[in-house]
This record gives sequence, structure tokens and C-alpha cells, in this order.
Amino acid sequence: MELEWKKSLYVYVDQLNKARVAPGAEPRRTAVMDPRYLVAQGERSRRLAQWYNRRGITPLRAETGVRTLRTVRQNPGEVVADVALHSALYYEKGGMTHREDTIETERLTFVREGSAWEIATVERSVQERNTQRRALDADPALRLSKWGEVLPAPQPSQPLLNRNVLRGIAGSKEVRYRREEAAAYADRWWKDGNPEFEVFDVDCTNYVSQCLFAGGAPINYTGKRETGWWYKGYNGTQEWWSFSWAVSDSLQRYLSGERSSGLRAEAVERPDQLMLGDVILYDWDGNGHYQHSTIVTAFDAGGMPLVNARTVSSRHRFWDYRDSYAWTDRTAYRFFHINDYL
Repeated sequence: MELEWKKSLYVYVDQLNKARVAPGAEPRRTAVMDPRYLVAQGERSRRLAQWYNRRGITPLRAETGVRTLRTVRQNPGEVVADVALHSALYYEKGGMTHREDTIETERLTFVREGSAWEIATVERSVQERNTQRRALDADPALRLSKWGEVLPAPQPSQPLLNRNVLRGIAGSKEVRYRREEAAAYADRWWKDGNPEFEVFDVDCTNYVSQCLFAGGAPINYTGKRETGWWYKGYNGTQEWWSFSWAVSDSLQRYLSGERSSGLRAEAVERPDQLMLGDVILYDWDGNGHYQHSTIVTAFDAGGMPLVNARTVSSRHRFWDYRDSYAWTDRTAYRFFHINDYL
């Protein structure tokens, strides 16, 4: 039975690939019968076609690998499965070929219709839009997956506040921000979180903070979670870190503040003013509350930034995120150029 329902899964993946390369084209065959999904995909397809045209890119091919994370329910007439979709999009711009990667998870419900299987529903957990209550609550005794299941408690990490790991406390010595090292760290850990750190369900800001730290940004340890920028590691029964380390809105406020030493940034008006290792924050609803964080890791042939992120793991994604399920026409951005010396 498994091979039978997986045939419709592979048809679905093929359809996704074709929709990335030729948005707007009507699919000859679809494995999905979910009307809400089909309407949403039609709107998304039209938006992607306009977005490609505005960016001046030509999509070349899309390759999507699919992995079944777990089978939630299975009987002779129905299968519910969580799957991970690793999509690589190759496109041309200005005579250069670029590749961007994203990994998204979905819950698919397959139903038998006669001798064939169809996908009845497609459920997406749009993690980039989720509030960061898990980071704020920091209750290691109860960690939930994006589907609401209880996860095992994390293994203790190594505290950063020690001489062997910490490269300096803010104000102790001015250091140069090593942009290439921040970007290299981002490319190393975009897919799987660094096991030396806690991995949050909403992990984007924790990941960006790690990249900044890898680039030489010194810890500003205050001992108070509402102030400074720090990660202490495992302490007693839970991890300890400042909100600015792990929460997008808190990082946005921290980078907006004025200080004479340590991690400092200048807010700039345009994305083309950014450099490698700089940071972009995203407010999906335009209400002044920032929900997502990315770090600049490359540039396209037109000089526009490409970014990495986690939560929805992404590598060399175009900065404006208009292909994200979280994006809305109210989305606002904050562009931060990290100081060369910290």
C-alpha cells in the first residue's frame, strides 16, 4: 500500500517543480483535490510569474527531494503523512546561474479513490509567521514540534560564557566584524542547527545571532534576559539567553539602540546598501512587530542580497521573500548594516 500512495506524492512533487519553473501554466495533471490549496496555488503562481519578471530572472529548473518524516495515520483507505520538501531552484540572471534552497514541511492526507490515491488536503505550518512564544517561555520540559507533538528534551549545550569559547565581552576590546566568517557559518548550519546550541521551534533569530557571533560580534552579558545580547548555554535545568539573541522583535530593538561598544548596527534604507553578514528583519503584517530574521550570505548578478535563514531552512534566498507563504502585501523590512568594528 505504501508504494501506491507514494505514487501520488511523486506526482505532487513533479507538479511543484514545474510550477516553480513555469508559474502561471496550467498543470496537465494534479494529484491534489484540495480546493483551497488549488485556489491558493493559482494565486501564488501568478504572483511568482510577476516576481520573476520584476527581478529579471529566467528559471532554469527546479529539483525537489521529498522525505517522509513520519506516518501519522495509515489504514486501507487513508494515509496521513508529514513530509519534508527540499527544493533547489536554478535560475539565470545577468549571464550568471544562481541556486537557492528551501526546506519546508507539510502534512498530506492521501485517500484512495477506486484503484488510485489522491491528496485530499495539504496542510502547511507557516513557521516564518509563528509567534515566538516557545522562545519567550523557554520551558525545556515541554517542547512542541510544528505539528504540536511533544519533542524530547534537548541535550545540554556548552556554555559560551567561559574563557575557552568566548572571544570577548562587549567593551573589553574592539574587534573587526569578520563578514566572510559569519556568512560561512550561515552556509554551514542553514540546514541542520549547530548541536552546540539549543534549536528552537522558531529558530531564525537564534541562528542569525550565532552567525553574528561566528563573525566576531562580542557577547554583551547582563544576566537579565530583557537586556544585552548573550547566550549562556545550559544552566541547571534550562538554556539561558537574552531575548535579543532568540526573538526577532527583540533583536530589531537591540540593533536599533545606540551604544559605544559591542554589537552595533546602522539602519539603512535600501537592501542594496547591505554587505555580507548584514541582517534583515521582517514584519509580515506591517504592524511594527518583527517576526523573522535573515542574514546576507551572497548577492545576485544585479547586486541584490541573497539571504540564509532557519525555521524554514533557506540558503541564498532572494531578500524580499515574496515567494514565502508568510509574505503579505503589508510586509515591512528593516535593513541593518553591522558595524565593521564592534
